[in-house]
Amino acid sequence: MAKASPIGVGLIGVGQHGVRYARHITADLPELRLVALARRNAEAVRRQAEEFGCLGFTDYHELIAHPDVEAVVVVVPPALHEEIVEMVAGEKRALLLEKPAAPSLKVGQRILQTLRGAKIAAMVTQTLRYNEVVRAMIEATPRIGPLHALRVSQRFEPSRPGWIDDPAMAGGGIVLHTGVHSFDLVRLFSGMETDRVSCEVTAVKTKRTEDNFSAVLRLGGGAALASVAGSRASGSRNGPIELTGERGQLIGDHVLGGVHLVQGREVTTIPTPEPLPTVREILRDFAQALRAGTPMPIPFEEGLRAVALAQACYESSAKGAAVGVTPIQ
Repeated sequence: MAKASPIGVGLIGVGQHGVRYARHITADLPELRLVALARRNAEAVRRQAEEFGCLGFTDYHELIAHPDVEAVVVVVPPALHEEIVEMVAGEKRALLLEKPAAPSLKVGQRILQTLRGAKIAAMVTQTLRYNEVVRAMIEATPRIGPLHALRVSQRFEPSRPGWIDDPAMAGGGIVLHTGVHSFDLVRLFSGMETDRVSCEVTAVKTKRTEDNFSAVLRLGGGAALASVAGSRASGSRNGPIELTGERGQLIGDHVLGGVHLVQGREVTTIPTPEPLPTVREILRDFAQALRAGTPMPIPFEEGLRAVALAQACYESSAKGAAVGVTPIQ
C-alpha cells in the first residue's frame, strides 16, 4: 500500500506561539507538510519562510487560496478569527484554531454557523487536555466516585504588554484567554455543563482588561460546584486542581507536577505519564482525524462552550449577581 502524502498546512500567525506550530510541523510530524506561513511583517515572513523551507505571505488570503494548502492553522488574536474562518470555509480547508475559539459568544455563534454551513473539519486547541497531570487525573477520577466539588486555578507572571491588553483585539483578559482552559477542564472532569456562574474580576497590572478573577460554577442543576480562579499578576506560577468525590479526593498541579489520591487520611501518589509537547500532540491528533475522516477530538462547539462560560463570568461581574450560561447546541 502506498504511503499517504503529507497534509499540506498553511500557518497564519508566526509569533512566539505560532513558531511552536511551525517547528513541530517541520521537525516532528511527517504526516504534515508546512506549505506556507503568513504574517504582516514582510521581513519576518521572508526570514521565517526561508528558515522553515516554505512559502511566505503577508496577506493570509493568498495563503488560504493556495492550491497546496489543505488545512489552515490559525494562531492570531481572536478578533481576527471570524474573518479568517469565513475564507477558510469558502475554500473548504480544514481548520485548527487557537483558543479562545472566539472573542465573544456572539461572534463564536456566527463562526459555528459558518463552519456547519461549510461542513469542514474544525478543531480548537484546548492544549491543557494533553498535560500529563490532567491526563492522570482523568484516568484516576473513577476511583473517587461521582464528583460534587472541583477547584481549578492558574497563576502566572504578568503578560507582555501589547494586544493581550487591548479589548478590541483580545476580546477580554485572563477570564477569556486563560480561564477557557480551566472551564474546559471542569467540563472534562465532571462530564457536566454549567448552568449558573458567579464571578468577580479585577485588574492588578493590566490597564484595559482584567488579570485576576474568581468564579463559582454550579454544574448539572446543583449536582456539583466548581471554583475557578486565575491571576496573571504573580511573580510565580502554579496550576492546582482538586477533585472531590464521594470516595475521596484527587489533588494535583498541572504546572508543578504531581497527583495524589486522598482517601480518609491515607495519601497515595498517582503515577503520571511522561510530559509531552502539547502543541505537537494537538497537531498529531488533528492530522490523524483528517487522515481517518473521523470527528475532531476537540470540535469547535467544545471551544465555544468554554467561551460561553467566560462570557457568563463577564456578565456576572458587571451585574454583581449570578447569571445563567448560554447552552451551545
